Amino acid sequence: MLTEDIMDEVKRREHALEIIRKRIGDHGRSGIYDLTGLSGGFSLDEDDMALLETYVGPAVFEERLQEAGVRHLGGEKVAAFNRTSSAILAAVLAITEPGSALIHYLPEMPSHPSVPLSAELASVRYHETDDFREPFPEDTSLVVVTGSTMDHRVISESLLKDIIGRAGDAGIPVLVDDASGARLRTVIFNQRRACDLGADLAVTSTDKLMHGPRGGLMAGRADLIDRVKSKAYQFGLEAQPPLIAAMVRALEDFDPSDILEALERKGELLEMMDDPDIEETPTGIMIRTESLRRRYGSTWSGEDLSAALAMILLEDHGIITIPAAGMPGASMTIRLDLAAADAGRLGAEAIKSALTDSMRKLAGIIDDASAMRRTIFG
Repeated sequence: MLTEDIMDEVKRREHALEIIRKRIGDHGRSGIYDLTGLSGGFSLDEDDMALLETYVGPAVFEERLQEAGVRHLGGEKVAAFNRTSSAILAAVLAITEPGSALIHYLPEMPSHPSVPLSAELASVRYHETDDFREPFPEDTSLVVVTGSTMDHRVISESLLKDIIGRAGDAGIPVLVDDASGARLRTVIFNQRRACDLGADLAVTSTDKLMHGPRGGLMAGRADLIDRVKSKAYQFGLEAQPPLIAAMVRALEDFDPSDILEALERKGELLEMMDDPDIEETPTGIMIRTESLRRRYGSTWSGEDLSAALAMILLEDHGIITIPAAGMPGASMTIRLDLAAADAGRLGAEAIKSALTDSMRKLAGIIDDASAMRRTIFG
């Protein structure tokens, strides 16, 4: 296995960023197609720029953040964080008791690493399960539910509502990790917002399936939001003025039709590809690591094959996917999100051609360990 630990993941990501810099230097931004679904954006008006100071910014944008954030997520109050992972960490630190249990329900395992790592830092026992019938341990101090997994597996509204109800009856707070689910569940699957279903807290990523910055927005009960904010201030996890301003703009400008248009592009691409290893997601297509392992019959791990394919897509075609440039611990599934702004610019035919060419090239280097290593790490 080529990628053995987190340091290898860091090296892989740094190589991807180097490729991106070179392509932009050679072709400009038009030479890059970010299909991660995490491209986000940082839209600010000229008038905003003079207000991005340490104390002026929050004073000006906080009221608008509350209004736009509650409209988007529901709840009584919202708070902004520098990442969704930061919001989750602050919530776990603020709400759980050391030595108690945190149980995490999700439609498909494994969890995003931010949840178990937060539990570890808070000295609580962590347990994750995809069995929504599994009862809470008696000393559970927090229930976390994932609304949509890293590979966009979405929970049903009935299961989500049931878990929230059972936790409420037991007096246990519920945090819904709705990083992309806040839009996938509501826009694609017509589900209600987590807070409307009774969740005490819900958090989303403001760069996932919307044109906002990489940041976290948490909504919920005012008393719990205040406790989580207090913990965030202690550790510097709160969003800074430029991030808050960009979040406000993204929330105010959010248009669900951008996501719905991806459905048409997805159908067109799936019909073109006609490949059993390519699966559909709510807003695009994906190739799982186990599918790559089966397809190539290789001694390499599925994660290595995915990393190599992602790097070929990036270097040869300018297509960014999470296995190339994502953070350590992120899913290694190759996912092409057609709700991304760059997907419309690239088009289904070009995506098909790039994917077909890259899979053919991977087959040509798969028996050469040195070529595989150079492809992934440079």
